[in-house]
Amino acid sequence: MKFIKAFTLLIILAGAVAFMASPALRSEVNGLLHLSRESQLLGRLEESHLLPPPLPSAIDARNAFLTQTGTLEWTNYQRKQDGLQKLKLNPLLNQAAQLKLSDMFKQQYFEHESPSGVGPSDLADEVGYAYVIVGENLALGNFENDQALVEAWMNSPGHRENILNDRYEEIGIAVGKGLYEGREVWLAVQSFGTPLSSCPSIDEALKTNLDNNQTEITALQAQLAVLKAEIESTNKSDSEKYNAKVKEYNNLVEKLNSLINVTKEITQQYNSQVNSFNACLKQ
Repeated sequence: MKFIKAFTLLIILAGAVAFMASPALRSEVNGLLHLSRESQLLGRLEESHLLPPPLPSAIDARNAFLTQTGTLEWTNYQRKQDGLQKLKLNPLLNQAAQLKLSDMFKQQYFEHESPSGVGPSDLADEVGYAYVIVGENLALGNFENDQALVEAWMNSPGHRENILNDRYEEIGIAVGKGLYEGREVWLAVQSFGTPLSSCPSIDEALKTNLDNNQTEITALQAQLAVLKAEIESTNKSDSEKYNAKVKEYNNLVEKLNSLINVTKEITQQYNSQVNSFNACLKQ
C-alpha cells in the first residue's frame, strides 16, 4: 500500500492572559500559547486492493476488436445495473491510461508497476491529475469485442470491485493492439479516479493567518516579558514612571488577548475545514 506523505498542521489553542486594569502588578501571565498536533491533513490514497492482478486471457477471437467508447459504455452499463452513477471520461486519465498501454508494449511487461517502479499514482501525477484515490484494471487478450472484455473483468472479483466501486467518479481508457512476447494481441487499460476537487476545499489563507498570528503572539509575549522586568525594576516611589509602564503593559496585554481570541476563531474554522476534508478522504 502506497501513501502520499501527510502534512502535520500546527493547531493553535490559546489560553487566557491575565489583564491588569490597575497599577497593581500580577506576578505571572497565564498560558500564552500552546501548540498541538491534534489535526492532520491526510494525503491521497492509492490502495493495493484497487490494483487487482492483471487479467491475462487465452481468448483468441478471430476478429478481435476493442474501442475506448465501447469499453466505457459497457463499463457504465454494469454500474447502472448495480444502481451506481456513470463514470465520466476524463482526458487526463485517458492520457495516463495511454501512457500505461504504450509503456507495457514498449517494455514488454504486464503489471501495474513498470520495471522502473512507475505505478498508477505516478502516471496520474505525470499528467497533472489531482486525485483522492486512483485504481487500475489491466487486461491482455484477443477479446472479441468491448462487451467480452468488460465481462471478463466482471468475472474477476478484484476487477469487478473496481468497476463497481462507488468511490470512483471518473475513468480513463486506452485499448490497443501490438506485439507482446512475439504475439499480436490487444491490451486494455482502465484508469479509475476521484478528483481532489470532489472533497471540500481548505482555505490556505486561514493557515497563513494562523502562522502570522503565531509569530505576532510570540513577539508580544517577548515584549511583555521585557516590560514585566522593567516594571519590577522600577521604583514605585516614582509613581508617574511606574504607572506609565503598567499602563503600557496593560495595553499590550489587551492587544494580546484580542489577538488570541481572533486566533481561536480562525483555528476553529480551519480545523473544521481540515476535518471535513479528512472525512472525505476516508469515505
